[in-house]
Amino acid sequence: MCKCLKAFHIQLMPIYEFLSTAVCRSPLGMSGGQILDEDISASSQWSDSTAAKYGRLDFEEGDGAWCPEIPGEPENMKEFLQIDLRSLHFITLVGTQGRHAGGIGNEFAQTYKIKYSRDGSRWISWRNRQGKQVIEGNRNAYDIVLKDLEPPIIARFVRFMPVIDHSMNVCMRVELYGCEWLDGLVSYNAPLGQQMTFYGQLIYLNDSVYDGAMIHRSVLWLGQLTDGMCGLDDFILSHVYNVWPGYDYVGWTNESFPSGYVEIMFEFDRTRNFTTMKVHCNNMFSRRVKTFQKVVCYFRSESDWEPTPISFSPVMDDVNPSARFVTVSLHNHMASAIKCQYYFSDMWMMFSEITFQSGDNPIHKVDDSNTRILIGCLVAIIFILVAIIVIILWRQVWQKMLEKVRSLPCSHSYYSWHSSLELSPTTASTSTASKSPQTSPQDGAPHYAEADIVNLQGVTGGNTYAVPALTMDLLSGKDIAVEEFPRKLLTFKEKLGEGQFGEVHLCEAEDMEDYMDEDFSFDVSDNQTVLVAVKMLRADANKNARNDFLKEIKIMSRLKDPNIIRLLAVCMSSDPLCMITEYMENGDLNQFLSRHEPEGMIALLSNAPTVSYSNLQHMATQIASGMKYLSSLNFVHRDLATRNCLVGKNYTIKIADFGMSRNLYSGDYYRIQGRAVLPIRWMSWESILLGKFTTASDVWAFGVTLWETLTFCKEQPYSQLSDEQVIENTGEFFRDQRRQIYLPQPPLCPDAIYKLMLSCWHRNAKERPSFQEIHRILLECKP
Repeated sequence: MCKCLKAFHIQLMPIYEFLSTAVCRSPLGMSGGQILDEDISASSQWSDSTAAKYGRLDFEEGDGAWCPEIPGEPENMKEFLQIDLRSLHFITLVGTQGRHAGGIGNEFAQTYKIKYSRDGSRWISWRNRQGKQVIEGNRNAYDIVLKDLEPPIIARFVRFMPVIDHSMNVCMRVELYGCEWLDGLVSYNAPLGQQMTFYGQLIYLNDSVYDGAMIHRSVLWLGQLTDGMCGLDDFILSHVYNVWPGYDYVGWTNESFPSGYVEIMFEFDRTRNFTTMKVHCNNMFSRRVKTFQKVVCYFRSESDWEPTPISFSPVMDDVNPSARFVTVSLHNHMASAIKCQYYFSDMWMMFSEITFQSGDNPIHKVDDSNTRILIGCLVAIIFILVAIIVIILWRQVWQKMLEKVRSLPCSHSYYSWHSSLELSPTTASTSTASKSPQTSPQDGAPHYAEADIVNLQGVTGGNTYAVPALTMDLLSGKDIAVEEFPRKLLTFKEKLGEGQFGEVHLCEAEDMEDYMDEDFSFDVSDNQTVLVAVKMLRADANKNARNDFLKEIKIMSRLKDPNIIRLLAVCMSSDPLCMITEYMENGDLNQFLSRHEPEGMIALLSNAPTVSYSNLQHMATQIASGMKYLSSLNFVHRDLATRNCLVGKNYTIKIADFGMSRNLYSGDYYRIQGRAVLPIRWMSWESILLGKFTTASDVWAFGVTLWETLTFCKEQPYSQLSDEQVIENTGEFFRDQRRQIYLPQPPLCPDAIYKLMLSCWHRNAKERPSFQEIHRILLECKP
């Protein structure tokens, strides 16, 4: 269900490089000048002014392009423009352009081919996933045409080879897009994938994109196991259209391996210090496919194999059929080659991706220039760390000052002090106070400014909504906008969860309609019980928790929107204090979607209930509508996720807040030392690093929630990353050096919706869309 991410660990600091076809798309330096003239060569040229160095995309130097000297015979493939990238790169995209030269030139390549090499001696012809070599090029001399390389290539040298005929001369300007290949893997030697027959249908599990030679019924070089594409849960299906069943996986049957294992040998560019290996495996046990039972790995550091291997046995899973990464610790072995034996645990074993992580620098002499660059990077990193420490210390001092002010007996003094900062009621933030808040009203609501908040501990241990302090005059009175409800009319059904100060129960309520506002009605018959969620404060809760619980009731009683869970009534006459809220019969969105499948072959084969894309979009639109309402009141949710959205009839969605209290979702929260438990995989970088929670950070969380929805909640966001690596990734957003990792585009997700997600994760909070804009975009997008 995911695009695979390649990881490489640098010993000097815990920063991870990830490569994927979704995010590894940066220009490699033809147009930007990072690729030097001496690294660009060609088979021939018209003249000095059409030499290879002029073949840079979007440049008009010389005569405006590289042009080969002789058109040659039809289908001539001898002419080429060659680029030396100096090191291996993961190349996902190419761009071409013709010669315009201010209107003087009109030469371009209508079609071309690509060859590539990792060592400069063995050249490989690129083919797409259907086996086609010829790439459609330009139709005029000036437009840039970009083409995805599917599959991507791993190469140091790349040649653009125009297909030349007698009808016209050709000239080319080009660019390569991708990332440096830090995995270090240069080849693997694996047995040929095999065929499976499933109800009369042939499933081809061969390594269809390998670029090496076939030696003794095995493949030698690189291919499907390093193409950046993870297989789907159902191996019959594929991310790629117009390919055969089984395309995503390389698979073997135990009947062909009397030894009980499949052996794969991996060769690397140099000796490395290996920390882990990740293997993406299929686990559709209902079809006799499982992850490997055990793996035994041998290491070669120089010319000899070490006698003692390492062995690892993963926990077998006969409950969840989802494909998954299995992480194998390699215990910091030094090696230039690794040979692993993967043991069968059932009839079939299928892999779609294998990646390695190493924890050191290259073991060879580093020249002085590299040393200077490394020292410069370290100095820059130290300055960044010092700046972060200064910011953190400044915030701590500032917060202590605020706490002293808030402890003053006269609340009037508190507000007077804030008025000197010229604060207006704006979007809440956990940063204590902004000295120069900015407001840019949109649809009547301020946009992303910051102000103090009131933290409500509540039942779950975290606040329901972060409420601007200056709106707390709403809470000064004793009135509550809901009725007292008799406890005797509540019947306990089950405990939904518990938090630091209380519990959340699912109950049945009798005669609830008699205690409700006239503007609210249940979709039930008269005298019929309704399901409600009851937040109950523990009798031994401290005074602060009790006060916060009362404030939460007052706030919740004023939230009235069709996509926000409604406070129905309270039990305040005696302890324990209770608030009674709506509960939707289909539970939370996370569990609801995880029980369903998208419409298609996998649902037909598994007989699973389905949800259409139009219904997914409808649910996402409702979440955006509810958040638009909250943002119009300057409230910040701080924990928006599918676990906090409840599902009713006809895919009705209402936003709630008690997901944090459920043990089921304890893995979604991470305790940072000295701070609260935080849902870091849904949080913006500024929320994690700077403690700032604003409407803009809610927008970030909405993007993650939308991603969850379109993946049917089959995996946790950033499932390939540990919690620590998620936090490290926020540092990349802070540094903004294009090394940050984004969630990949879900298979069901249209480009326009993924573009919306990416805008929600913009580094600059002010450039993220408002919920008004998000709601409008979702309404306008046609399913």
